[in-house]
Amino acid sequence: MKNLILPTLGGLLMLAVPAKADMAAAEALIAKHSQLPTFEAPGPAFDAKACMKDKKMFVIPLTNANPFNAAISQGFVDAAAMVGFELRDWETQMDPAGWIQGINTATAEGFDLIDMQGGLPPEFLVPQITEARAAGVKVTATHNWDATTQAVPDFMDGAANTDYVTVGKIIAAWAMVKTGGKVNAIVLGPDEITPTAPLRDAIIGYLKDNCPDCKTQYINVPVNDWATKTQPAVQNALLADPTINYVLPVYDSMSQFIVPAIQIAGSSAKIVSYNGTPFVLDMMRDGDIVEMNVGESLGWVGMAGTDADMRLLCGLDPVTKLNTPAFIFSDENVATAGNPATFNDGYGDVHKAGFAKLWGVE
Repeated sequence: MKNLILPTLGGLLMLAVPAKADMAAAEALIAKHSQLPTFEAPGPAFDAKACMKDKKMFVIPLTNANPFNAAISQGFVDAAAMVGFELRDWETQMDPAGWIQGINTATAEGFDLIDMQGGLPPEFLVPQITEARAAGVKVTATHNWDATTQAVPDFMDGAANTDYVTVGKIIAAWAMVKTGGKVNAIVLGPDEITPTAPLRDAIIGYLKDNCPDCKTQYINVPVNDWATKTQPAVQNALLADPTINYVLPVYDSMSQFIVPAIQIAGSSAKIVSYNGTPFVLDMMRDGDIVEMNVGESLGWVGMAGTDADMRLLCGLDPVTKLNTPAFIFSDENVATAGNPATFNDGYGDVHKAGFAKLWGVE
């Protein structure tokens, strides 16, 4: 780092700025998350069967129409089958009325816990959550807030959160290394989704802090406008600045609308993103525009969420951070994700044996 001294009305302001891109740290971060995930227990072992003997869970996803949410829910279902307790996966279509109906159903039918998984915004449902908790139902969330930068609201009983900041740093580090510290990137995201802020801020902040010659611009595209506004927004930006070399959507499903924009603009920009969505991994395997994708085993996410929920119900020490590692897919290993790709192939399956041992159900 070097110091930059700027004049101000009150004197001089000293700012620390990077003298050159910190390439060694970026390369180390990439190398760490290119390794096949290993299992680290989120807490001490416990007798899950005994603990959950008379308990049942109710899972409400953001939307079952999104394969991402459906895959997480399947992890919950698989975990419940391993331990042997009742779990209901509620059907929703990103509709607040459906979320409310789910909370009311779980409360009326005596479920012990409601888990709002995969980005469902609980702040829209405070009255219903408050009523459920007053009736003795615990309400939590899985894979919603960032584990370090976002606080879980007081109206929740708890949450198992994701390290979105590290994911954002990986995306930024990749672009930085590939360009030799000369990133000129568009970052895109839907501001209304809870994890967008930590992902967006981590990407932009990492480049600002570690890469003096890197540039970014941010475009907010709400989820409901992806199909109509993503392509023209990216295409216009690329035509206005042909030196843009990366497009970094915080969620990889936006890639389906970004690729045509890159092609029509005649740009050589690459896409780097997050989620490990199968059709995007297929795009990487079969094309050359999607260059890297940070993914997580969503079956693992569901099992980790179940683990945190069981600990909450059983009065054990809380787990507030999912133990699901971020893993880099690139041309070198994308074939391991399957053909067609899936949400769980390519990561290995150490979590299955890990949780079975942790819960005493080997």
